[in-house]
Amino acid sequence: MRDVVAEAARRRTFAVISHPDAGKSTMTEALALHASAITQAGAVHGKGERRGVTSDWMEMERARGISITSAALRFEYRDHVFNLVDTPGHADFSEDTYRVLAAVDCAVMLIDAAKGMEPQTLKLFEVCRHRRIPVITFVNKWDRPGREALELLDEVEERTGLRPTPVTWPLGVAGDFHGVVERPGGRIVRYTRTPGGATRALETELSPGQAAAELGADWTRADEERALLDAIGADHDQKRFESHESTPVLFGAALTNFGVARLLDLMVELAPRPQARLDVRERPRPLAAPMSGLVFKVQANMDPAHRDRIAFVRVCSGRFERGMVLTHAATGRPFATKYAQTVFGQERATVDEAYPGDVVGLVNAGALRPGDTLYEGPAVEFPPIPSFAPEHFAVARVRDSGKSKRFRRGIEQLDAEGVVQVLRSPARGDQAPVLAAVGPMQFEVVRHRLAAEFGAEISLDRLDYSVARVTDAASAERLAGQRGAEVLTRGYDGALLALFADRWRMRFIQREISGLVLRPLIADTTAEPADGG
Repeated sequence: MRDVVAEAARRRTFAVISHPDAGKSTMTEALALHASAITQAGAVHGKGERRGVTSDWMEMERARGISITSAALRFEYRDHVFNLVDTPGHADFSEDTYRVLAAVDCAVMLIDAAKGMEPQTLKLFEVCRHRRIPVITFVNKWDRPGREALELLDEVEERTGLRPTPVTWPLGVAGDFHGVVERPGGRIVRYTRTPGGATRALETELSPGQAAAELGADWTRADEERALLDAIGADHDQKRFESHESTPVLFGAALTNFGVARLLDLMVELAPRPQARLDVRERPRPLAAPMSGLVFKVQANMDPAHRDRIAFVRVCSGRFERGMVLTHAATGRPFATKYAQTVFGQERATVDEAYPGDVVGLVNAGALRPGDTLYEGPAVEFPPIPSFAPEHFAVARVRDSGKSKRFRRGIEQLDAEGVVQVLRSPARGDQAPVLAAVGPMQFEVVRHRLAAEFGAEISLDRLDYSVARVTDAASAERLAGQRGAEVLTRGYDGALLALFADRWRMRFIQREISGLVLRPLIADTTAEPADGG
């Protein structure tokens, strides 16, 4: 198994996280371009001859210029294998992003040069903090007017608690971007945009004398600010970075491909390689152990022509070989891996083998759910991926009763994928399930996919609930009949969720009925330290 450990050392598995419109999908394409995985980078809003991004494939994504689904791209760069796991860029899909982050070893946090640390960026950063995922910061859109570089560093430190350690420093203020100077070493690189910005930017190395002559005040300012950073000791420390105490910082512009190659180089140099993963008993599964993997995402109908279902699996140990038979930990049943692929948007390639850190798409994975474990040899099960706390609720009903069977099949499919949480009760019946979502756009995705993929148009009636808590059977009986409260069963795991109109109604009921079991779910914005859970 020495080959497995050596191959794992070549892997870099990461995600790009950001607030919507910070340039995440454009950055994904730019990284793929620099690794020669694609020949021309796209933009979310393709204009002129510049095409739209490959990774955003759903019609809603193209129409809105956002990422809803996630893609997994595998490519080689400098004798390393990169697994870039794209994530949903909209706040309403935070739960899907959380699942993706369960599969990576590092995150690139994209910051808009003009807007700085935005709410969704902070929320995703907190997930990285919770999972102890090291973070590299890329200040994007430096080719457009924005804020002062030092001001942005101060904000990163103040809002995240991480000490910024710039690896590159911009030549020119935001909106007048000439290139970067390296820290340490002092290498000066000037960027030249190619036509349309769709191919790699040209890089020219300058001497300090050339920089002074050609850039004048911009070089003087950058040199003085770099000296200030040296004086305060804002230098990279690998141990502090891996301990989630500091963040290396780069400046660039994904749209023009400025600074993107340096980000890939930094990933090779600094990003953590795959390590032994802890199982449910907190015992490490060695990299050289027989093959094991964690299902972190399930997506159906990515290819409308085939109507298939793909489970994205992070290989945690051993060597994966296409065709091998694994064991599904949740059921103990065998799972054949005849069809294994990498998937990036609607582009696919067959995977014959994979190693720890790699992401493999298993086709026709009808039995798999996010959080499941697959393994070979000695049994292992990795910790499940917890669900987010829903804050929006709606009753779904099919408009044409003759399509009830399609409706039920579609709801079951979307529930299995984790698109929404599906809640039921005997009183409401199977024809009127309650959909529970982190954000209201999830309802739009459900409506769109049920109509497009299953031919079942639905109506959605919003419910006046905003708080959900996990409860037990005894508490459910005591909550029956309470105004502004209802207990429903979650479809995929049978958990009982108590829904309340708001936090104040929940607290009133808690005072009236003592001893209720009400436990908050993860990422619950309504939970407080004094919560009865």
